[in-house]
Amino acid sequence: MRDLLFDRLHQGLGQVLDLRSQQAAITSSNIANTDTPHYKAKFIRFDELLQQAVGNEEMPLHRTNSRHVAGLFGDTNNPDVEEIEAPPWVMDGNSVQLEREMVRLKSNALQFGGVTKGMSKRLSIMKYVVSGR
Repeated sequence: MRDLLFDRLHQGLGQVLDLRSQQAAITSSNIANTDTPHYKAKFIRFDELLQQAVGNEEMPLHRTNSRHVAGLFGDTNNPDVEEIEAPPWVMDGNSVQLEREMVRLKSNALQFGGVTKGMSKRLSIMKYVVSGR
């Protein structure tokens, strides 16, 4: 019954929310370390992970054993966090660009809000169907 009500898309949207909240924490950490020498800005690559979460892959890979290698950028439960190297002209070796991080934070917040609204609509439709009104 659970699979009927909460299909793969619903579960994928939940994973997208988890990834977006992880990205928000990483971006906030980047902003907090703007002046830390030799700090490397971090981020999560979403392209492949979102396809895994929502299920838009043509040939999805299935991990049947915990020792199997995850995709190129990790999996939705444990994404790879990539570091950005500092450009050679930066004296302190810090790769955080405040403007880029603020754009990433705002973009992530907008996308988180969009997914949240979509899930809320899905749940309200299910509530409507169940209540019969």
